[in-house]
Amino acid sequence: MFSSAWNFVKRHKKKFIFTGAVIGGVYLVGKYAQKKFREIQEKEATEYIAQARRQFHFESNQRTCNMTVLSMLPPLKEAIVNQLNSESLTVLLKTKPANKLEIWEDLKIISFTRTIVGVYSTCMLVVLLRVQLNIIGGYLYLDNSVGTTSTSPLAPPDVQQQYLSSVQHLLGDGLTELITVVKKAVQSSLGSVSLKESWSLLDLEQQLSWIRADVETSSRRSLSWYLLADDENALAEQACGLTENDVMTIRMLNETRDMLDSPDFTKVLKACLDRGFSRLCDNLAEFFRLPPGDFSPSSAPDSLSAVSLPVAKIIPIINGQINSICSETPSHFVQDLLLNDQVKEFAAIVYETFSTPQELQK
Repeated sequence: MFSSAWNFVKRHKKKFIFTGAVIGGVYLVGKYAQKKFREIQEKEATEYIAQARRQFHFESNQRTCNMTVLSMLPPLKEAIVNQLNSESLTVLLKTKPANKLEIWEDLKIISFTRTIVGVYSTCMLVVLLRVQLNIIGGYLYLDNSVGTTSTSPLAPPDVQQQYLSSVQHLLGDGLTELITVVKKAVQSSLGSVSLKESWSLLDLEQQLSWIRADVETSSRRSLSWYLLADDENALAEQACGLTENDVMTIRMLNETRDMLDSPDFTKVLKACLDRGFSRLCDNLAEFFRLPPGDFSPSSAPDSLSAVSLPVAKIIPIINGQINSICSETPSHFVQDLLLNDQVKEFAAIVYETFSTPQELQK
């Protein structure tokens, strides 16, 4: 029996060898597949944890952005009011001066100018701080995750402070230049408008639209110029004895300028301005409503032309809008800007750009 079995094995030796090889190969392939599967699982888990950590850091950074914007609105409002002080004119009018009409004309120009400047500067502040704080946020993420030594961080505290202080340009020289441009556009559009002329909400919206078009098309500079000082000025002030921190700050400022000059930034700022002026008109609409039951059959109660007010009565309404626009408490105006989807998407792009290790090689 054993002899016949051995003969059978010898006759089918190649088949047995082949079968053994196949079984052994399948076993080895299975072990290799299990190892690779574990490696893939571990890599995916590591990537998931890293992505979750990065997302958490990004969301935390956006909350910081929102709080920083709110903290900067009071000094922005103060800077605007100091340069466009309508309150002094209001007090003067109560004394019944001989040049009352002239003062009213000045009040008209100043009231419209400071409200429109308020919309522009608040929108600019929101997008500028979104860019700056997400550049910093990206670098801080790298500092804490790529293994950068504590002696050579990408964004040390002193550099962060020096870099963020550049926002003072928007509250200083940038704001002054913006006021000049807006005031010129207001004067051109409203200078000849009589205080007795009546406007509906539609008329008022049209005037604001004309002024905005004048500001954005007649200026020789792009709107981003008002946000940061010129490269030449920033470098000239630190031309001698640049420290390592100075060099890092200048690098971050140049990266910021690249972002501000990008088409994406232009689109986001325009989206903010569109929303800002829309919210301003919504606020103004509250003063153009008919009393309940007091509307003609030919006019719907919410019609843009249902109510007309003399310009003299519109001036104090416009004048008071600065308190809503530059409110340190989250007003509807500010919330609309902070929660704008395009602002959020752009912030994510900036953070992504500066929180990836590849950025270090550029």
